[in-house]
Amino acid sequence: MHMLLATFYFAIMNIFIKLVSNLPAIEIVFFRCGISLLICYFQLYKEGIDWRGSNKKLLLIRGIIGAIALHSYFITIAHMPLGTAVIIQYLSPIFTTILAIFILSEKVKPVQWLFFLISFAGVFIIKEFDERIDLLYLFIGLFSAVASAFAYITIRYLKEKENPLVVVFHFQLVGAITGLAFSTPIFVMPGGMEWVFLILIGVFTQLGQLNLTKALQQDKVANVSIINYTGIIYAIVAGYFIFGEHYGAGSFAGIVLVIAGVLLSMIYR
Repeated sequence: MHMLLATFYFAIMNIFIKLVSNLPAIEIVFFRCGISLLICYFQLYKEGIDWRGSNKKLLLIRGIIGAIALHSYFITIAHMPLGTAVIIQYLSPIFTTILAIFILSEKVKPVQWLFFLISFAGVFIIKEFDERIDLLYLFIGLFSAVASAFAYITIRYLKEKENPLVVVFHFQLVGAITGLAFSTPIFVMPGGMEWVFLILIGVFTQLGQLNLTKALQQDKVANVSIINYTGIIYAIVAGYFIFGEHYGAGSFAGIVLVIAGVLLSMIYR
């Protein structure tokens, strides 16, 4: 349930990010994390939880990796159709599953590898048939997916060691600090509705991140990561109706493969 909610909230967040994609990606990272940081601190204060946590090194690592993944992801959203950017980002569960085998000693049924390969092949078919996808941004998207996988593994490792709010807080703290530092030289003043969109990005970020952290701490990484794929559907629908994004037959076939691989994995489990 937590992962389904997280996916929905992040889908709403993605729409607002696309709407302000004319701003530098690192600046959006600052607003996203900064606003969510304030909300998170208020929740910690209200519940009487110490924000510092007890696993400072791991919390810092999670924050740094998460901030890197976030910045890379925002770059792809700005330079690709929304649906395509999200599909590439949602390769992270594949990398998460692989890392979980070696780092967390979690097991994956052999046939799931076939389903993962089907989804992965679908992404490259989309690239082959969609001229809007630049190879550079494809690699940036893949890098973001790998970084996200490392972040998810860190969250899983912190299970029962840290309150989910503390984990989220440190991610937002690192993201806000690095976002401010790197966006200052290239800062572009938002105007009009952009302020509203940036605030909503922060709000839905907090809702999504909290539910994501709870999901990763309550179940196996492979299980919740597969559910995360439902965000692809949200992105494609939003891209079509809000941003007028269309896909040809080849790209659509790739999308079908990605979704088919995910559904087969869920049904099999």
